[in-house]
Amino acid sequence: METIILNQPMGFSTKFRGIMDLYGDQKTVTDYLNNHQGWFVRCASPMKVEPFCDNGYTLTVGRYGAFGYEVEPQMSVILEPPMAGHYTMYSVTNPELSSDGYEVDYYSVMDIETIFPKDIDIYQKSSDFDSLPNEITRINWQLDLRVSVNFPKFIYKVPTSIIQSTGDRLLGQIVKQVSPRLSFKVQKDFHSCFDLPIPPKKSRTCEIVKQKNQNQYAA
Repeated sequence: METIILNQPMGFSTKFRGIMDLYGDQKTVTDYLNNHQGWFVRCASPMKVEPFCDNGYTLTVGRYGAFGYEVEPQMSVILEPPMAGHYTMYSVTNPELSSDGYEVDYYSVMDIETIFPKDIDIYQKSSDFDSLPNEITRINWQLDLRVSVNFPKFIYKVPTSIIQSTGDRLLGQIVKQVSPRLSFKVQKDFHSCFDLPIPPKKSRTCEIVKQKNQNQYAA
């Protein structure tokens, strides 16, 4: 029999990883990424984006919910300056935001590497192979997202195991909706800046990382 503890937040989590290729050498891509005040604001739409501190942003992701309970999550994130091609973005506390009964713990990393079209299957088979650059920069990214929610009492009429699985699944659906759209917009923005074609769809991926004992995460 499930034990329900009212007024104690429930925790949900998900992890993802993926790639995004850009037709440029590492210096060109690094210069572009470092100018995130431009591309991040342009590409994050339809999320609402406001500057926060020197290297940060406050995001309003959208409105989501289940079981008749909805929230419009907001979070403030910091994008650290890169170190040897390694980028880190993480959530921070913003006292100006209304938590509205939830807390977001966001942590993502990006690592860039050089790949060669002649060695990559999706480019070997491309009809545009002869026009591709000799070097392509690949961004390997990982995301670890955790959310804790203080639900109203009526939610606990639902078995906690169902709340848990539904919350984890919803969190994953949000990432699968937002991340591929952001990757495509970044590719489109970068390549339009240099009058280059957009890489094929398989040049950007987003896959869930299965976690052991996922439902044991507690806020």
